[in-house]
Amino acid sequence: QVQLIESGGGLVQAGGSLRLSCTASGRSFESFGSNGLGWFRQASGKEREFVAAIGGTWSGGVPKYADFVKGRFTVSRDNAKGIMYLQRNSLDPVDTGDYYCAASEQFSGAVQLAWEFNYWGQGTQVTVVS
Repeated sequence: QVQLIESGGGLVQAGGSLRLSCTASGRSFESFGSNGLGWFRQASGKEREFVAAIGGTWSGGVPKYADFVKGRFTVSRDNAKGIMYLQRNSLDPVDTGDYYCAASEQFSGAVQLAWEFNYWGQGTQVTVVS
């Protein structure tokens, strides 16, 4: 069984920095470097939305971001360690929500639709206060 575990969430002051991590494990997910990975977030009362994704080795590890990101987030991955990261250096209260990482078995590129991902973590909560 594939397991994805997010970490790094918490209460952060606006303007501060935060780095979320997503660790993958499981025998059904052995080739971590070849899988497309993504980050989604869900604010209270809103639908889950795409934030960022990053392709696997065959896709050149090319990242993809939602339009609202505008350079405010950076997604990266360490295939050797089996970890994906999401960096935000200037947090805003609008960034508050539950952040989920996801992995795709079918796609190696940086896909952005929920149905394109097969495995999901339980999420980590991020609260940004002014």
